[in-house]
Amino acid sequence: MQRLVIKCGGSTLDRLPASFYEDLVELAQQGWEPVIVHGGGPAISRTLEKMGIAPHFIDGLRVTDEPTLDVVKMVLLGQTNKQVVGNLELAGGKSVGISGIDGSTIEVSPGPAHLGFVGNIEEVHPALLETLLKGGYIPVVAPLGVEKSGQVYNINADTAAGAVAGSLGVGQLVMVTDVPGVMKEVGGEKQVLPQLTEVEIETLIAEGVIYGGMIPKVRAALDALGNEVKEVLIINGYEPGILKQVANGDAVGTKIMKSGVRVNE
Repeated sequence: MQRLVIKCGGSTLDRLPASFYEDLVELAQQGWEPVIVHGGGPAISRTLEKMGIAPHFIDGLRVTDEPTLDVVKMVLLGQTNKQVVGNLELAGGKSVGISGIDGSTIEVSPGPAHLGFVGNIEEVHPALLETLLKGGYIPVVAPLGVEKSGQVYNINADTAAGAVAGSLGVGQLVMVTDVPGVMKEVGGEKQVLPQLTEVEIETLIAEGVIYGGMIPKVRAALDALGNEVKEVLIINGYEPGILKQVANGDAVGTKIMKSGVRVNE
């Protein structure tokens, strides 16, 4: 069985077409074992605002105090997770929504104290994911983790996706965004850069080639790189048939790798 771990950000999920889920279900029916790890930042912020709780960020990272943690759990588990599961079921698939809490799948330790209930991933226990995959289900994972004491923590969705991929023996994480990859202007036309290393990314940011909304996307890709995950593929989830192209090994999007492991084109 070939496995495919996909990370979808909260803002991207809101606009993914039905064809994306239909293609994912078709791949599952053809023998692939896909897993989705999702975020939910925009929906969390909207809900906090409705409840009169001011979102608080330090260096771009959400501070998760107790009231915020309650909202994070409510939105990720009760809204975003079930939205993705529902879309997969509507497309004819079999899907189950879980979080890192279920089956102690994502074990964490407390992160920086100034960020509140934000955890650092210690270990991913993939037994529940393996059971779901063997049963023919598409697991949809919300980025919450649990400490050995039972305390629940909010965790970075990109890091969680990388850790889940690594635990399942998947060396590549597919990051679904609203752009075709990292772009660079060449001869007056914007072209997708097919491969980038960590060092090249930092250089392109310093040169202003990578700017604006692409900076958090490539930073997220770097966050997802771990000991087991060697590369992150940034693709446009709105492009028809993009997942099939990824499954076929076609050259799409931008492949981001650790420095020193660049693949010859």
